Amino acid sequence: MLTVSGNKLFYYTFEKDEKHVYEVDFLLSRGNKICPIEVKSSGYKTHASLDAFRTKYSERIGNSYLLYTKDFQKGDNELLYLPFYMSGMI
Repeated sequence: MLTVSGNKLFYYTFEKDEKHVYEVDFLLSRGNKICPIEVKSSGYKTHASLDAFRTKYSERIGNSYLLYTKDFQKGDNELLYLPFYMSGMI
């Protein structure tokens, strides 16, 4: 749905420590801002990779999205929780 809506999708990883990496499922470009998207099928309350990315690149972040199986929610600091079927509206 994201590509059908005309988005170019990017995947990003960065080092957490010597043995682990953080991964952000999708990055979208919106002007001079980056919109990270994390996709969760379960366990949506923890999103360490998305949080670390938002902290590391805070000055470059637009809205942040978490796609999941529940209803729409607005989280803290521009984090939007969207049900999967709303992904085409990003």
